[in-house]
Amino acid sequence: MKVRELRRHADELGFTPQEQVRWLAPRELARTAVKALLAGVFAGYSDKREFQAVLGAGLLQAPPGRNDAREIWIDYVADLGDGFDATSSVAWTLAEEELVVPPASPGTGDAPTPGDMPLRLRRGSLLVLGGDEVYPAASATGYEDRMKGPYSAALPEAADPPLMVALPGNHDWYDGLTAFLRMFTQQRPVGAWQTRQTRSYFCVRLPAHWWLVGLDSQLGSYFDDPQLRYFEENLSANLQGGDGVIVCSAEPTWLKSAEGNADAFNALHWFDRNLIRTRVDPGSGKRVPTHASVRLWLTGDHHHYARYAERLPGELPGTGVPAPDPRRRQMVTCGMGGAYLAATHRLPPVLPLPPRGARLRDKDDPPVEFARMGKTYPDAAESRRIARGIALPWSGHWLPWRNLGFAKLAAGLHAALFLLMSFLFALVEGALWPIDAVRQAGMDDFWGFGRVCLVVAVALLALGFLGRLLLRRKAAPPSGPAIAALSQATVALAALAVTVAIPFPASWDRWVVLFVCLAIAAVLGAVVGSGVFAVWVLSATGGEVAEWQMAGQSIEDHKGFLRLHIAPGGDLTVYPLVLEAICREWDLRDHPSGGKRPVPGRKPAVRLIEDPVVISRGA
Repeated sequence: MKVRELRRHADELGFTPQEQVRWLAPRELARTAVKALLAGVFAGYSDKREFQAVLGAGLLQAPPGRNDAREIWIDYVADLGDGFDATSSVAWTLAEEELVVPPASPGTGDAPTPGDMPLRLRRGSLLVLGGDEVYPAASATGYEDRMKGPYSAALPEAADPPLMVALPGNHDWYDGLTAFLRMFTQQRPVGAWQTRQTRSYFCVRLPAHWWLVGLDSQLGSYFDDPQLRYFEENLSANLQGGDGVIVCSAEPTWLKSAEGNADAFNALHWFDRNLIRTRVDPGSGKRVPTHASVRLWLTGDHHHYARYAERLPGELPGTGVPAPDPRRRQMVTCGMGGAYLAATHRLPPVLPLPPRGARLRDKDDPPVEFARMGKTYPDAAESRRIARGIALPWSGHWLPWRNLGFAKLAAGLHAALFLLMSFLFALVEGALWPIDAVRQAGMDDFWGFGRVCLVVAVALLALGFLGRLLLRRKAAPPSGPAIAALSQATVALAALAVTVAIPFPASWDRWVVLFVCLAIAAVLGAVVGSGVFAVWVLSATGGEVAEWQMAGQSIEDHKGFLRLHIAPGGDLTVYPLVLEAICREWDLRDHPSGGKRPVPGRKPAVRLIEDPVVISRGA
């Protein structure tokens, strides 16, 4: 059965399955914008991280209760609490006791080699939720319906219950972190997954001298003092020479540093230099090296897969893609746990970190260069192809089809624009009633009105150009919003032309004619206006509008996560996994603790995005 049918069984399921969020629907845009605004305004006045200092917090251990463990499997998933089909498909794949996946690059010889054999990947005894565990904004009901319900159904019980730790992303912060803390810091299980953290950040001791760190930077701000003290006591004080650290953050600040914000990576770089590479010696009070290092940075927030690898000493910057080497530090973005797929074709090829423009007193100089390596998901060509779908009616992801609320808004907007246009048309034609001007005028009259509108538009664009020239001291093209407004005005003018061309019967009352004209304008606005807006969105080459190219399609397929393995010898292997198609048909089965749970009608196929990435523990 489909999601809509599952919703009728909400009482038996214990939660209400949700559809994928339609990000360009006006209701979602308005609600999320208000919550984001309130979170940004009040976060500095009521920082929940400062209040968490009263909560006891210690070092976590994984695998749980296994101090003698020599190896561990870890799962990492981010950006997960969206539509039921996508979120549950990923949850059920994570819950499988073992995944058997084909190799990413099988051999080409006749005789089988070890590289041709399927990989057997065990379920993680630690599950890391990398941020944005609910969409579009945090609430108790949202977590129950979009995250806890699907994950509890996927793994209701286990012989060795795995540990779950969670980081808050920006969507988790939109209610001030209240619902997040209730969900993940009160030791309440999520199905068979056990929660043990007591704050919005954590430190986990792993086998083979590895550590896993989860940082909470609260909507991109600083690290609070209680959080820093926690990591000084539980991480820095315990690090030994040669230890490897995995750092999880809620957003890829290394990418943001290449997008115009040179200071975006500052907090993570400071954390690395002051709490991992060095620590304060309690005897002398001076900083001393720990000889430990961050070997892997993990994040979500961007809903794709991409990996950057460090250039080693002696390798010249800008000399192409470096060869695989386990000594390289890696930066991996994998935010494909349930939310819409994001583009990869605008990713920068190299990242100097921290950038030379970063305002840091103590920083690595010269910057360390990280180069994009391996495969992205989707790859650049596929990313461009998918992005074009927002403006193609036959793609199945055309903006009005995927965001019916936006089409309704466009219909109402163009009905209002028709009233305005007809009023101006009546002024030019000297008619008393705007609708009479529409009925009585011919196309020659309309073309005269069109020329007037063209002159006004050109004058406004010229004024805007001169204003930008005077303010910026250089020539600049019209702004994106100005082009969007002009394009919608053109559609409104076309709607007026259509109504002028229609020979309305003289016997029709003017109110009937007005109703028909408004209906025509609304239909053209919903279809043509939305389509023109989609073309404008597609024309964007960067910034927030460019993100709408994928967000506006709410693509549910193409989901994924990372499975990590720390071997007894200390090597860390990263397996990037993808589900090309999610499950959309579900059966109801008995839940072990009573009630019902949804079970996939067909388990999604899973494969590797690229060959496993091996990272040595030592720098």
